[in-house]
Amino acid sequence: MKVFRGLPNAQARAPCALTIGNFDGVHIGHQALLARVREAATELGIEAAVMTFEPHPREFFAQRAGDLSKAPQRIANLRDKLQSLDDAGIDRVVVEHFSAQFAALTPQEFTEKVLVDGLHVKWLMVGDDFCYGARRAGDVAMLQEAGRQYGFHVETLPTVMNGSTRISSSAVRLALADGNFPLATQLLGHPYAISGHVIHGQKLGRTLGFPTLNLRVAHRPALSGVFIVQVHGLGPLPLPAVASLGVRPTVDDSGRVLLEVHLFDFAQSCYGKLVRVEFLQKLRDEEKYDDLPTLTAAIERDSNQARAYFEQRSGAITATDRI
Repeated sequence: MKVFRGLPNAQARAPCALTIGNFDGVHIGHQALLARVREAATELGIEAAVMTFEPHPREFFAQRAGDLSKAPQRIANLRDKLQSLDDAGIDRVVVEHFSAQFAALTPQEFTEKVLVDGLHVKWLMVGDDFCYGARRAGDVAMLQEAGRQYGFHVETLPTVMNGSTRISSSAVRLALADGNFPLATQLLGHPYAISGHVIHGQKLGRTLGFPTLNLRVAHRPALSGVFIVQVHGLGPLPLPAVASLGVRPTVDDSGRVLLEVHLFDFAQSCYGKLVRVEFLQKLRDEEKYDDLPTLTAAIERDSNQARAYFEQRSGAITATDRI
């Protein structure tokens, strides 16, 4: 899969079947849409393409308004989003920088500069509530008229439902915030996980007797707290662990989000390795403690709960058995 930061240059442009969206989480509704794009691209003998945005448009407008509370919490980082798009059979992804200049494009300018000249779109799929252009002035009817004018076909995908519930990124965020991982798995079509490279931390966990591997989380995540997890990428089988995802209020006042994972019975160096942390169960919310001994006691309780969880699983084995 080819990934472009912004519109491809003239030499890299190619006719494509395109869909446009934020695709946060790439849930099963997104997957249905992507499957149809892949199908249409194959039928037409052209590439399947996605245009997505960084930052999220609502994040951009929230920052411009000075109220980041209005920005959506992220389900997935860009790496995980791109991996999901690759898994769906997409040939090329355009990660468009969402800026004031881009937001100011009129529907006509968006059609001409982006769809026609920039991406050579021949077939386009959008959701039935799709809006585009400055102040969201363009709608599906306008897009279909533009398609007739410029020679590309426009198709819409009806809302995908999970029973009586509309499948959406908002529904996934709510499930994650509630710690409802079975529902999140149902909406996503796979267990929820965060991937990243292991970075150096403050080494505080090591001094407390609970060494951690640390992953930086660039955006405000859709969940926070202490979780039972398993870690993929450090051996042939996932390794059992307990993890904290949040701003670590007891030891850090920077507001930086970090995912800290304590692997059981594991002492290998992991710095720089790419791992995937799969969330299994929420234990509690993140808390601020008065001192390090109180924090240490809480971590020990969390670890004991997580160990008991894995021991109760059928055929459970220890980390040392797995490596």
